[in-house]
Amino acid sequence: MGQRDIVAIGTSAGGVKALIELVGALPARFPAAVLVTIHLPAHLRSVLDELLSRAGPLPARFARDGDRVEPGHILVAPPDRHLLLDGDRVCLGRGPRENNTRPAIDPMLRSAALCCGPRAIGVVLTGTLGDGASGLRTLAACGGLAVVQDPADAEFPEMPRTALERVKADHVVRLAELPRLLEALIHSPVGETRQVPDKLRYEVEVARSGQTNMDTMEHLGRRSMLTCPDCGGVMWEFDDDGEPARYRCHVGHAYTAETMSPALDESLRRALAVAQRSLEERVALVEKLARDSERNGRGMLAADWRARARDYRREACIIDGAIRRLDQLKADRLDEPGSPG
Repeated sequence: MGQRDIVAIGTSAGGVKALIELVGALPARFPAAVLVTIHLPAHLRSVLDELLSRAGPLPARFARDGDRVEPGHILVAPPDRHLLLDGDRVCLGRGPRENNTRPAIDPMLRSAALCCGPRAIGVVLTGTLGDGASGLRTLAACGGLAVVQDPADAEFPEMPRTALERVKADHVVRLAELPRLLEALIHSPVGETRQVPDKLRYEVEVARSGQTNMDTMEHLGRRSMLTCPDCGGVMWEFDDDGEPARYRCHVGHAYTAETMSPALDESLRRALAVAQRSLEERVALVEKLARDSERNGRGMLAADWRARARDYRREACIIDGAIRRLDQLKADRLDEPGSPG
């Protein structure tokens, strides 16, 4: 069999600094293609490709749909597109967000598992929450190698720590040791190709095209009691051999159990904000009705309107307190070690 010629790297918080250090230490004749997915906001222009090109000898650029995968070249997932492997080329997927982000790490790693199996090396670096853990587990199950940055060495340890909880990693290393390790792994013996599960083909296709099939969802998972934080649709629960569940809705939005909780919190906050705004509008309306009633000499009706206004204000105050508590919980999470903020 051929050599390991694909290195797929996923990272989020702290990732720019880590990637610059990593690619700066790779040799000019690095005999594998490097794919990078880092969580990038869709509305901001990124110069990560320029930073990585200047950091070391390997040329880097944001991937374009259909780009050929070449040894010694770095392809970066562009904002708002999943970076997927498709044979010797890449595909920019338009599928829904996973773990509330696009590009997401899991789809890239799953596509590497489907496309390349034992030829691929998956790497999870610094970051928050759990994107990358499911994809790395799938890659390892398909014969690829799983490499995780030592959480004690990561600027934000949650992502590598979650990966280690889900995957029996082949190597756990400090960032400074990773370039030398990758060179050694590329030249190590490649294992046998393993059978690809139907679920993997389906999930890669969802990330590529965004097309889902409810009959297939019923076959691969089971309906949960949860609704999607993005679209409000029914969510199916997927088990990964006894590991914590993942969820995907009929539209295709996907979450791990870890990312589902803060996403539901944010969905709840949006709903509470809508309710609060509606109550404030009711207060404004009934106060106007009270003033109009007073001008028309209807004192009892005006008193009734003002009583309603007081009730609406109390309800709005309760909702405001709930929003403040949610915001405080979010702030507390961000203040925890390993969280950005």
